[in-house]
Amino acid sequence: MDSGLIYLLGTLAGWAGWGFLFAGVIALVNQGPVRKTGLLFAAAAVGLGLAAQLPLAGPKELAFYRLPIAWPVMPFPVWLAVLALGMFAWGQWQMSQAVTDDERRARLSGSMVWGLIFVGALVWLYVTPNAKIEILRGAIPFSAATLGFLVTLLLGSAAAMAASARYTAGRNAARTAVTQAALIAGGVVFGLPFVYLLITSFKEDRDMSSPNGIVWVPRVSETRPYLDPKNPLYATTFNGSRVEATILEEMSDGRVTLDVFRPLSIRGTTFTAEKSELTQVPRAAPVVTAKVGDEVGTGLVIEELDNGRRRVQFDSPASLAGQVRDFAPTEVEPVRNVGLRTQNYTDALEYLPPETAKGLVYLRNTLLVVVLSVVGTVLSSSLVAYAFSRMQFPGRDTWFGILLATMMLPAAVTLLPQFLIFRSLGWIDTLYPLWVPAFFASAFNVFLLRQFFKGIPMELEDAAKIDGCTYLKTFWSIMLPQIKPALAVIAIWTFMGAWNNFMGPLIYVNSPENMPLSYALQLFQGDRSGEPGLLMAFATMTMLPVLLLFFFMQKYFIEGVTLSGLGGR
Repeated sequence: MDSGLIYLLGTLAGWAGWGFLFAGVIALVNQGPVRKTGLLFAAAAVGLGLAAQLPLAGPKELAFYRLPIAWPVMPFPVWLAVLALGMFAWGQWQMSQAVTDDERRARLSGSMVWGLIFVGALVWLYVTPNAKIEILRGAIPFSAATLGFLVTLLLGSAAAMAASARYTAGRNAARTAVTQAALIAGGVVFGLPFVYLLITSFKEDRDMSSPNGIVWVPRVSETRPYLDPKNPLYATTFNGSRVEATILEEMSDGRVTLDVFRPLSIRGTTFTAEKSELTQVPRAAPVVTAKVGDEVGTGLVIEELDNGRRRVQFDSPASLAGQVRDFAPTEVEPVRNVGLRTQNYTDALEYLPPETAKGLVYLRNTLLVVVLSVVGTVLSSSLVAYAFSRMQFPGRDTWFGILLATMMLPAAVTLLPQFLIFRSLGWIDTLYPLWVPAFFASAFNVFLLRQFFKGIPMELEDAAKIDGCTYLKTFWSIMLPQIKPALAVIAIWTFMGAWNNFMGPLIYVNSPENMPLSYALQLFQGDRSGEPGLLMAFATMTMLPVLLLFFFMQKYFIEGVTLSGLGGR
């Protein structure tokens, strides 16, 4: 037998052994039949024993235990043959369990179809040139501590599930408990990327990568205010905004040339100002520890020397207090405490262009596009859907069919015509192309709302007509309140699409003062890709409105999936 096939079978046996072990623990806690429990543990021992005999690549001393993994690389006819064979066997088993002759014949015909597919796949494989099967091999290494933790977790989970099924009153209650546990576990797994994003936004650069794995508990380097006598930092006003700068040159007329230190977006810019207008402000000096002889002292880095060394002024212990010494960067260690580096958020905003007012211009543009898109989509789509569902006019069904046919046009097909239209209108580098199309109803939304309108009893509309309501009055006062769930769903979809729209701004917007957040985030990623903390902080700020929308509108998100009709009216 081929070694690859042996490895694949051994891998399946190993994974099956863990499954049997899990089932055996459940049967043991439930005090199931002794024979069944023994067979499960015996099968687990056989499976794990076969997996242990596999020749695993790599030195064995690197891991206490390695779980084998394998994957067959096969041409499509082989995959089809395996699927057909499995379905044929499943059909035969269902046929053996059939109660009536009609059911047995139906199962037989279904399994025979899969049998024919299996034969056809074999013929296809026979005529396929150079068809071969390869087995990719590997293993997941575990240390003794990790393996012990996983085994304990596995056995504890099995015991908890078994105890829940045994002691919880009623089978439905036990099933509910297990389901809730599975949902919580799934929520934890799928929530990890967001947690990582949030934690990274509060990290320092030194914690972004670590030989010990991901740093989940961020630390912050301690700093203290320090008035630098050699290179003082001053606060003043430049172009109407507060800046911090250092003096480059003093002139005889009392004016000075300044080099901007903060905000970061204009760092390095020089300008002149009256020295009398300057106010000295302290720097944030890092607190470090360094070893002097046999003593370890704590002090401030008061100067970064040109040769790369750091000048430290000690303040403790008492024997070193007041002393100033120079150290190489490797000879000092920053004092770090568990905490959040909130400065990442302020630094991310400071890196934005000055004309964006620290991102407020991006937010204003995004809110303008989102609000107008939601209003335009809801109004136009509901009005057109009402006309197609309630009003009688020549060619109504034909026009509706043409409207639905537009859904088959890919967006790339209409991209160039739309651009030419907006260019002829002079709308390039404006926000109009991003929200004006929302006031021309989309086919899918019209179709969805039309189905909702058709489900409303005609008696409501007839009563409105008797009371003297016009079509528009009936539409606004009678019909729209009946489809609030559908309108909320469409509004949420539109909000998400407009908020995350990147292709539209990329095509039509050029200047920073007209950019929405999605486009600004992409540009920020290109500019600060080497600083994950700043990038994650900016991404978190752009996500907050969407997260708030989800938490407050969960009901309508669920209705958007189920589309449960008019049950909420």
